Amino acid sequence: MKTIKYFAIALVAALSLNTAVATEKNGKKTAKPVAYKVDVAKSTLKWHAKKVTGEHIGTVNIAEGALMVDGAKVTGGSFGIDMNSIVCTDLTDAAYNGKLIGHLKSDDFFSVAKHPKANFKITKVEGNNITGDMTIKGITNSITFPVTMKMEGKNVVANAKIVLDRTKWDVRYGSKKFFESIGDKAIYDDFEMDLILAAAK
Repeated sequence: MKTIKYFAIALVAALSLNTAVATEKNGKKTAKPVAYKVDVAKSTLKWHAKKVTGEHIGTVNIAEGALMVDGAKVTGGSFGIDMNSIVCTDLTDAAYNGKLIGHLKSDDFFSVAKHPKANFKITKVEGNNITGDMTIKGITNSITFPVTMKMEGKNVVANAKIVLDRTKWDVRYGSKKFFESIGDKAIYDDFEMDLILAAAK
């Protein structure tokens, strides 16, 4: 009986030690990342595209998403973009505005009927830089951009400025890479996105 008792005590001690080792790393307690659901009503995505003769700005809605947060740091997550929601905010002429949006949704640009959603999934976080897979028109490319994040009680807000080369996602219309003699009708390949993701537990 004593042998069994001593064995049980040793087993409990070993399990306790393993638990302590599993919950501590480099002298610091580790915690499992917590999932924060993206609040699409409080999240925004603004786009800014330029051409030789001008520029356009607008918005597109975040469809859904989640951020994995460890303490005060984002460690993972993903979000979807509703490409059908794209709008232009600088054109006051309704007819011209509608024509532009129709063109952006066409196969010349984002093929929205075939690909109604774009997606981004975080694959790596290093300091303030996030790397992830951006999927547009069914094409996935890895991108890296800096992010600033702040905790507000049980909420987290992440801000980022993302610059994309549209031709990497087969958006070639008006690009000098493919139409060298296009002259002042050229549209620049890079466009900017200002992203605000608000999420809560």
